[in-house]
Amino acid sequence: MAAKQRFLVVTGTGTGVGKTVLSGLLVRRIIQLGRTIRAFKPLCSGGRGDALALEAASGGAQTLDEINPWHFEAPLSPALAARLERRTVTLEAVSAHILQHSKQSELTLVEGAGGLLSPLTVDGDTRDLILRLKARPLIVASNRLGVIHDVRATLGCLPPSLRSSVPVVLMAPAAVDPSTARNARSLSEYHPADRIVEVPRVSEEIQSGAGSPSVALNRKLEQILRLLES
Repeated sequence: MAAKQRFLVVTGTGTGVGKTVLSGLLVRRIIQLGRTIRAFKPLCSGGRGDALALEAASGGAQTLDEINPWHFEAPLSPALAARLERRTVTLEAVSAHILQHSKQSELTLVEGAGGLLSPLTVDGDTRDLILRLKARPLIVASNRLGVIHDVRATLGCLPPSLRSSVPVVLMAPAAVDPSTARNARSLSEYHPADRIVEVPRVSEEIQSGAGSPSVALNRKLEQILRLLES
């Protein structure tokens, strides 16, 4: 077992902002760097696409059911989708599964569902999971109009002890708008500039692992990893 096990929870300002894309990139890069990692998307609703992406990124080191033990049909928040199926999932069960299947890992990455406060289980959200695991959070947002508000609102929901150090990753959207080139600088008025990372648009080929990230993209990923360790 590694001398010190570390937990990272990837959360976001909402749904469809790039959490899974970034999580997959980080998992692949960490493996390429020769480090051990386990990745989890403990709850999926409306399909298991996110978990399948993490399974592919792990290179077969984990099974789909290890990565994603709970999945529901309705495309709703996991807590509501579970309720519709008359199933109950607790934060204790989620954290116990993660701990059980990550004992031999130096780093454990957990991807949340939706935004930070989206209902995750019957008794909590991703913020509660961060606190239970004593994890480092990573906020992902789409670099488009409105992201300043979204990031500030998400930061404000984190415990004060975590706010100033949390990395914020701005993922390039499919279609840029006039704010895209300015958002990082504007956001630095409210959050440390050295904690804000802009990630360029990632092709589907690279997302799937069929293509190799550029040197510049790998540098961005390594920058994020350094921020999580500092």
